[in-house]
Amino acid sequence: MARKNLLGGLIADSASGGDDAEKPARAPRYSKGAIGAVSQSIADLKNRAILEIDPFQISEGGLRDRVEHDEDAHAQLMQSIREHGQQVPILVRPDPETEGRYRIVYGRRRVLALRDLGQPVKAMVRDLDDREAILAQGQENSARRDLSFVEKANFARQMRDAGYDRKVICDALSTDKTLISRLLQVADTLPVELIEHIGAAPGIGRDRWLALAALWGAQDLDTQDGIAMLAVQANARSDARFEGLFGWLEKRGGAKPVPSPAPRPVPQKRALTRADGKTLGQVIRRGDTLRIELSRKAAGGFDDWLAENIEEIHRDWLAKRDEQGR
Repeated sequence: MARKNLLGGLIADSASGGDDAEKPARAPRYSKGAIGAVSQSIADLKNRAILEIDPFQISEGGLRDRVEHDEDAHAQLMQSIREHGQQVPILVRPDPETEGRYRIVYGRRRVLALRDLGQPVKAMVRDLDDREAILAQGQENSARRDLSFVEKANFARQMRDAGYDRKVICDALSTDKTLISRLLQVADTLPVELIEHIGAAPGIGRDRWLALAALWGAQDLDTQDGIAMLAVQANARSDARFEGLFGWLEKRGGAKPVPSPAPRPVPQKRALTRADGKTLGQVIRRGDTLRIELSRKAAGGFDDWLAENIEEIHRDWLAKRDEQGR
């Protein structure tokens, strides 16, 4: 957790489902005969080719699948690459917004390590749409089996909130709908900030996370209460932070059996469009909260203006409401 800002240089506007996720890129059409066969062969060779790319030309993409940055694991990966080189290429796709740049599909930790080592990144380049990229990212993680339960839960939550249906989430994580329901139960009950302060907790499985979610949901606690408790163990391993929070919640609740928390209300989403009909963002209502999300590229500065003026807008609205009420 000590090097959270490591990811800062990689962050760029990532695809979040929505309209683009529903418009898969068309596969190239090849004419029949010898020319078509040659074109297909060239395309196949390009898909199998491994390129060396400057790590600073690669931006974040897709969904965040890691809860925390593990400093020890990062150092070990750097040492392995320093001694043996990069043995496994990463997967990227062309950045649709900036020519000559790429977005990560999978291989984020290798990019960070190679960036710190000052070495180019060996990468396969594929033309993938948002849905195909998410599936490739999830299936590669499942094949390596190194995502913890809560990292899978966080990944499933991001996919659902981005508008992907249960089948796509199941395919990406190579699991069934029952486990997806358990993952989302944990992700919806525990605040994201709390999960991030706990960390990946690789030694903690499904049943313990479900029990923690039940304990948390049964008690009237603010997120900051849990974060303050975890701050005492900030230097401990994530498994130990989990156990510390679990024990603290048990003591507060008297270690009594805790009922499963009520499901969170399903978010209601409404798209926001510009005057020219293009997507500007979306409004999301969930329970007693409302969130406005704007695409920085589509907003063209309106997002910054809104952030600076929203309090004044609210004061004007209150004044007009009071005048109309007289």
